[in-house]
Amino acid sequence: MKYLKYLVLLCGLCMIWSCGGDDDICESGEGTPRLRVGFKSASTGKILPLENIYVAVDYGSGKVDLGRQQNVESILVPLRVDDNPYTDIYVKLEEKGKESQVRISYTTKATYVSPGCGAKKSYENLNTELSVADPVKGTEVEQNQIENEDKTGIYLIF
Repeated sequence: MKYLKYLVLLCGLCMIWSCGGDDDICESGEGTPRLRVGFKSASTGKILPLENIYVAVDYGSGKVDLGRQQNVESILVPLRVDDNPYTDIYVKLEEKGKESQVRISYTTKATYVSPGCGAKKSYENLNTELSVADPVKGTEVEQNQIENEDKTGIYLIF
């Protein structure tokens, strides 16, 4: 009986010890990066802070509304992680206003990160195509590849 108490205590300590921090899923920024989209003025070419912007993204099953952002110079937009070579982004400045459609084309590369995080996608050969040009007047690709969220990938020109 005396040894049974120590055996139960040892098993309990082993169970607590085995619940380590390796189960954290991509907490240190190792996951698939989002696209940083910045805004520029068509007349000056300088960075343009927007009072309001409404963004939606088509991930293959219809538009997903990412909501309204206020007083921003850039936003983060998740791109598709399936094998589709493009993502459609819809942008408008007013809730009931006109909407621009921007198609972002790319090639993807998967890289294994860790057991908890799995594989992450990186996006290369970025291209943009402006399908509907109101309120967005143009696009500018700043980074040809996206490996992290720190740098602006594309600029929308208003």
